[in-house]
Amino acid sequence: MMTATAVADTNFIANSKASKEAGRLANLLKNLNLNVLIIGENGVGKTTLALNIADANIVDGSNLNAVLSMISSNSTLIIRDFHKINNYVILKEALTKEHVRIIATTSKKIDESIADIFFGLKISIPPLSERPEDAEALAEKFLMEAKELFFEKESEIDVDLKKAPLNLNQNAYSLKRDVYTAFLTAQFTEKDILNILENFFMTKLGSGDDYRKLLYIFDIPLLRAGLKKFHSQLAISKNFGLNRNTLRKKISELHDFLENNRYKIKNQDKKCQKI
Repeated sequence: MMTATAVADTNFIANSKASKEAGRLANLLKNLNLNVLIIGENGVGKTTLALNIADANIVDGSNLNAVLSMISSNSTLIIRDFHKINNYVILKEALTKEHVRIIATTSKKIDESIADIFFGLKISIPPLSERPEDAEALAEKFLMEAKELFFEKESEIDVDLKKAPLNLNQNAYSLKRDVYTAFLTAQFTEKDILNILENFFMTKLGSGDDYRKLLYIFDIPLLRAGLKKFHSQLAISKNFGLNRNTLRKKISELHDFLENNRYKIKNQDKKCQKI
């Protein structure tokens, strides 16, 4: 059975049960002349797994002419976004004529009759939200990348990824963005933050009543930080030096904005659910 280390050598993170199984199949398929379809959302590692199966050239399915051209000069080919192929008949004829093996990826459902014509095996990769072990390992990998990218050597700045707001809605894409953001913001000084806010406000000013409309930029992160640190409205009001009624009013005013923008955090105080 293939180990997680062997899969990780090809940059395919395999700590969860699902990804280990996908990695095991990929290892077995290296020496089999079998067409494979890898299915999953964008950012789950489909192309990386395909490269683990075969070190081959990659072509996008949206450009059939490019695909046909690559078929004529490759014995094995990785076709990304196979669902974007606009003429499967021509593709099948070219593959049969040139005896080319394909490893394909898709984020969309493909008709079973078409898939059965082209592929001897299908591998499904679940989203990262269903593979927390992989998401954690991938976040650590992105953190190391960020340190190397911005410092050319290991940074001394420590980032607690467990406390960082990491979004998996776009799988690796959103995760990488949030890890890089967490790493960079950990180094921000007050001057950096003030400059960022100034540049942001420059793009927003001029609509009328700007001061009142933009106060949420300060209020929301301050209240969220207070909730995370103090856990209750009573503790927040004491530490902020605010009357509880004033605090409750402020939370109520921001409630609609938070709901509309899905800007929520988990908390232990049901009375503070609004922020």
